[in-house]
Amino acid sequence: MTRTKAQSARPKEGDRWDEKMSEDRTDLIEKVDMNNERFSSYYQAQKIIPEDEWELLLDSFRQPLPTTFRVAGSRQTATTLNATIKDHHVPSLSNVTFEGQRISPPVQIPWYPDGLAWQFNVSKKALRKSPEFKKFHSFLVYETEVGNISRQEGVSMLPPLFLEVEPHHKVMDMCAAPGSKTAQLLEALHANDTITSTSIPTGLVLANDSDNKRTHLLIHQSARLPSPALMVTNLDASNYPGIKVPVATQDGGTRMDQLMFDRILCDVPCSGDGTMRKNMGIWKLWSTMDGNGLHSLQVRILQRAMNLLVKDGRIVYSTCSLNPVENEAVVSEALNNNHDFELVDVSPKLPSLKRRPGLTSWIPTVIIDKVNKIDMPFPTYEQFKTSDSDQPLKDKMSKGCWPPENVDKLNLTRCLRIYPHLQDSGGFFVAVLERKGKAPDSSLTSERKREANELEEVPEAKKPRLVDDEPDETAMEEDTEVILDESKAESADASAENPHSEDNMKPTPKTLTKKGKNKSGQGGGSFKENPYTFLSPDDPILLSCMKRLNLNTDFPASNVLVRNPAGDAVRSLYLVNDLVKTIIQHNDYDHLRLNAAGTKVFSKQEAGKGAEAQFRVLGEGLPIILPYVDPATILTGDMESLKTLIESYYPLCTTFNEPFRGTAEAGAPGSHIVRFPPGQLGAASLNHELVLPVWKAKSSIGLMIDKKAKSALSLRLYDEDLTTAGNLKNAEKQKKGTPVESVKAPEG
Repeated sequence: MTRTKAQSARPKEGDRWDEKMSEDRTDLIEKVDMNNERFSSYYQAQKIIPEDEWELLLDSFRQPLPTTFRVAGSRQTATTLNATIKDHHVPSLSNVTFEGQRISPPVQIPWYPDGLAWQFNVSKKALRKSPEFKKFHSFLVYETEVGNISRQEGVSMLPPLFLEVEPHHKVMDMCAAPGSKTAQLLEALHANDTITSTSIPTGLVLANDSDNKRTHLLIHQSARLPSPALMVTNLDASNYPGIKVPVATQDGGTRMDQLMFDRILCDVPCSGDGTMRKNMGIWKLWSTMDGNGLHSLQVRILQRAMNLLVKDGRIVYSTCSLNPVENEAVVSEALNNNHDFELVDVSPKLPSLKRRPGLTSWIPTVIIDKVNKIDMPFPTYEQFKTSDSDQPLKDKMSKGCWPPENVDKLNLTRCLRIYPHLQDSGGFFVAVLERKGKAPDSSLTSERKREANELEEVPEAKKPRLVDDEPDETAMEEDTEVILDESKAESADASAENPHSEDNMKPTPKTLTKKGKNKSGQGGGSFKENPYTFLSPDDPILLSCMKRLNLNTDFPASNVLVRNPAGDAVRSLYLVNDLVKTIIQHNDYDHLRLNAAGTKVFSKQEAGKGAEAQFRVLGEGLPIILPYVDPATILTGDMESLKTLIESYYPLCTTFNEPFRGTAEAGAPGSHIVRFPPGQLGAASLNHELVLPVWKAKSSIGLMIDKKAKSALSLRLYDEDLTTAGNLKNAEKQKKGTPVESVKAPEG
């Protein structure tokens, strides 16, 4: 599989800026010839902006893209952390000078709701050398590791906002990897969560990607907000199969219907020329055919979404391309093939967002001569078909690439075009569509029975082979120079910020066996995931977990599943909501290529010598089961005991002061939950309640959260990384003669 020239030249996204890149991105920019006559001629001919703005647009494209991030998680958690940034960090960064120049502090992106998105322009050198920004950078890196901060391009945050997801909605993200937008959708589904408690929404987020490896990046990203309402599949979005669900009939029976969605995000594969501020290779290698060759795939994905949407449901179609052939032409063709849909006027939404209307006329192709200069455009499809153009070029261009005859009736001006010079961003396109007519009959007609029941040979879109597919986890853990990496796995992917370049070629059908194996060896690869098996509510393992953690009878025990081959020992228990359970029970997981469902809540913990292994509650699962735990059985800690738990892996119970010492010693061996109320310890302050899982051994007790989460918590509360891992890093730095970092963290 060969990548397009533009793709091959693009630097890795995720803004890692490692040693392979220059000290400052400005140095790299100076080495790139930021002129492309084909690009300028094509888009000036399209009249995408007024002529007097053209140089402003080009100048903006030539500037480095600002660093942007979003405060993530549940609304209450995000609001609390956002106040920390606004009240603690921004004031300390307001009067910083570096090498004689004043550095502007982070600013809130004005159009993002509740001020939860931020932007700043700081060179890597300043981040390394400026003490104030170095502290802020460390704060961001740690909070990103634990999922409280999402490194995401500003315009990439737009599509989920226009979907307006609510907790009861059935939502599909058709081209989801690496998952930053999926995370936004999950946050909307969990809008009612608190800092310590996660709800079980009745809705669903089904995240799909056609590349198997990228679905694992997607799972990693989505795990930052664990949800029983999440499913991840690995299928071609343009030919997504029907999902069976039972519905009640008037006579008291049931029949099988196809699952229909309330909200669908189509953030489709595209040429990505709106990303030139970070993908600078596009300047040299851009070609009109980068976008024209993707048009048919984009139309198929959008039309498949239309067929899966309920009446009054909403679709958001988006690209990071400026090309109308990938944008207005796709929307026009899909609308003319589906008369029940119309574009929505979203001009009152996000009033601070600077935008331009969609185009109503465009020229889809050009003839490029041997020296790569524009020769002549063809205003109509008929002129193009009768021209002397090469037949292969004619074969690639369909009539749908041209403006339709009824273009004035489609309200294309309701589409949104975002240009870099409007608000210092990347280029982006968004269209919001709603179904106003009746949805197609979802009952399983003969055609839908075939679609839902047969294990068809499903073609997948071709994928470029990534040069560096496997993430270097060790390097990522040690890299303190990362600028808001979305995840250690994402930064290893050549398209980590956005799925737009994941399918950057026309789809090529492949033959899949019934086990999902790819005979061609390309694209998504073999499907080797384990099946899902629901436990009986009276299963001994499940009953043991419920008894050990004092879960009440409201706990949805019938929604607990395992993922392991028959006969293997059970090591982890997962929890899903009712809708996800219904889908799993009535659909072949191999047919759906189901990679993940729900969230892990319990895991097997090996006990000491001679003791029987038990299951413990996981940190990611604790917020979900907490509402079902008997409050009287939750232990109470304090700031001093929390500090001891952070400093050591398994401190002896005798090292704690009373009253927690007595509590720890009295606890039975196994999994426990500790509640830490707001409190003060010297300069450290906990401003909200904290609930964490611990494991009690015979004479010791340990905090059972990820080591990076522990480091982030330590920095947030005690002004430094007090963990064992943090001490080892500092000792290593001292050995090498490197100054040990002293990171001042905010309160609470």
